[in-house]
Order: sequence, then C-alpha cells, then structure tokens
Amino acid sequence: MSLQAVILAAGEGTRLRPLTQNRPKALIPVANKPIIEHTILSLLEAGIRDIIVVVGYRKEQVMRHLARLSLPVMIVRQPEQLGTAHALLCARDRIAGDALVLPGDNYIDPDSIRDIARVRNSLLYTTHRQPSNFGVVTIEGDAITSITEKPVLASRMTVSCGVYHLGSDVLDRITRPSLSEAIDDEIRRGTKINAIKAHSWQDAIYPWDLLTMNDRLLPFISPDRSGIISSSVVMQGKISIGTGTRIGPGTVITGPVIIGEDCTIGPHVVVEPGTSIGSRVRIEPFSVVRRSILMDDAVIASHCSISGSVIGEGCTLGEYTSAHYAGGFIAFDDSAIRASCGVIMGNGVFCKPSVLFENTIVGNEVIIEGRTDLRFSCTRIPDKTRVM
Repeated sequence: MSLQAVILAAGEGTRLRPLTQNRPKALIPVANKPIIEHTILSLLEAGIRDIIVVVGYRKEQVMRHLARLSLPVMIVRQPEQLGTAHALLCARDRIAGDALVLPGDNYIDPDSIRDIARVRNSLLYTTHRQPSNFGVVTIEGDAITSITEKPVLASRMTVSCGVYHLGSDVLDRITRPSLSEAIDDEIRRGTKINAIKAHSWQDAIYPWDLLTMNDRLLPFISPDRSGIISSSVVMQGKISIGTGTRIGPGTVITGPVIIGEDCTIGPHVVVEPGTSIGSRVRIEPFSVVRRSILMDDAVIASHCSISGSVIGEGCTLGEYTSAHYAGGFIAFDDSAIRASCGVIMGNGVFCKPSVLFENTIVGNEVIIEGRTDLRFSCTRIPDKTRVM
C-alpha cells in the first residue's frame, strides 16, 4: 500500500495579516502559485499521489482551488481550528495505514519528502535563526529526544519542519490537540522518532518572510516567453511571461522573474531579480520593481520604485510612490517585532502619488490621500483606514 499524505491547511495564519484577512495562509501566492500547490507538486514529484487535505478557515476558497487542479484530492473539514493534531484526527478514518503529515502553508522540497517517506516514525528538522517561532527539537544520534513548542528562550536552533511520517499505531494514540505535544508524548512513552534533516524548507511566519520563500521558489520556475514582447526589451536569466501579457519597449527584466497573464509592463520599466507579478497587473513607464510580490490586478503608476514589498490584490499605487527595503520594529498585537520590508499591503489599497514607505504594513482597503510627500516608516496602518 502506498503512503498517504495528509496536508494540514485549516489554519488562518494570523501573523500574516493583513494578507490572510481574506484568504487562508495556504492560498497566499508565492512565485505565482498558492503555497499549498507547491506542497502538492513536491509530493507528486516524490511519487506520492494519495493526498488528503484538511481544510478549515475559509475552507470554500481552498476547496475551489483544489477543484481546479488535475489531481483528485480528498478533502476533510476541521469544524473548529483546535490544533494540528486535532486537524489530523479529523482525517483519521480516511487513513488506511501510515501517514505522511505536512503543513499546507510551508514549502518542502521533493528530496526531503523522499527521505522522510522511507523512514517510519520520523520527523523532518532543520536549523533556523529564530527557533522560538517553531517547535524546538533535541536530537541525540539519529533520534528526536524532545520537542518544545515555541519556547520563549530557545537553547538550540534545531526546529521541527512540521513534517512527520507516522505509523498507524502512533496515529491511534494521539490525544493532544497539538501534534508536537503528541509526538513528545510518544518519545516519553519510548517510541523512537527518527530525525531526518531537510534539504530545503521554508515557512512564512510574518508577511516579509514571503519574500524569502519567493527567493527560494523562483529559481525553479519553467522559462516561458509568451505574450507580446517588444523587440527592444532586454531580458536576462530565468523568466516566465504568461499569455496575453504585453512587455513594452525599453523594458529590462532580469530573472528569476515570473509574470502572469494579461499584464501590461512598460514601456521603460525595470523588473529586477526575485520578483513575482500576478495576472492583470499594470506597471507604467519608468517604474522599477525589485525582489517583490505583486498580486493580481495591482497597478503601479509611473516613476515608482518598489523594493522588498508584498502588494495585495487590486492595489493602486500613484506616481512617484517609493517602497524602500528597511529594517526596524513594527507594532504587532501587544508587542513590537523586528521586521524588514518596504511595504506589505493588503487587498484593495489606494495610494496617492509621492508617498514613501519604509518597513510599513498597510491593511486592507486603506485609502492614502491628503498632503504631498507623505512618509511612513516602521508603521502599521489598520484595515479600512483613510489617511488624509
């Protein structure tokens, strides 16, 4: 019997707001594909085709997207988001034997999946500079000896990737709502949980982490030069351009870059490496975009400079708008966290001309107008705010 994969895609991803206010984290586009689709493609490349997806937050959106894929995927609903183990148990009666459990909002490469698929009762781990955001694991030899979920002070940098290969007996003994706690219980019971080092793995805890994920995925795009491309366009590196897109004269594109369908780019636009541009995006003359994600239907007016940014669906940025990549602290919930970005914009933002953003988060449906030469630095603007 082939190994079944269970993708946990029920969570919201609250720390990725405003981008997850209207969509689950698993559907955020990176390299012009929802994160969960990258996970499914890695599973297929690793030879695993029996896939169950557990949905919850905004489940209809996930179900609609999965229905458009050519692969039949079994869908299970988690009625309440009560934890990763609870999500897995919602699918328990659909699992015939052992299971490979994966998060639907992380990138995992096919080689890592192949490695863990070979070893029953195992956990995929890696190292991370911010281990307190994850389950921190202790390893002795080839075995995991403990998992501590999101410790305030982490004593090591080895973390769980949230990917497990679990035997049916272990699945039957899960009682905790958190999968890491359930596996820690198994370790205490004497079950050996094998440690498997990941080749390539990426999570996005905060919105600016999507840029790192985008960097990791763009080199794997398939080069494609569809659309109408002016003869004076200069292109270098790995570039994918969708059908119906027009690239105007004097435009310079340096890959890796992916551009979706029915876009209008240029004339005289510069698109630099590490950029993903969705469908129906318009970038007007003399603008520069570097290492950014522009989602569907965004408009970047002329003479803009956008760097290290994530621009949500349907945003409009006026002429001479600048988003400069910078670091600093941004208020987040009841604390301040270190962030590094130009601007993170939710959906449907309208921004007047001549605004400067540095390390700023702008909520959904925000309108920025009023006086000239506005500057936002290390700022968070709530949803539906009107800046005068």
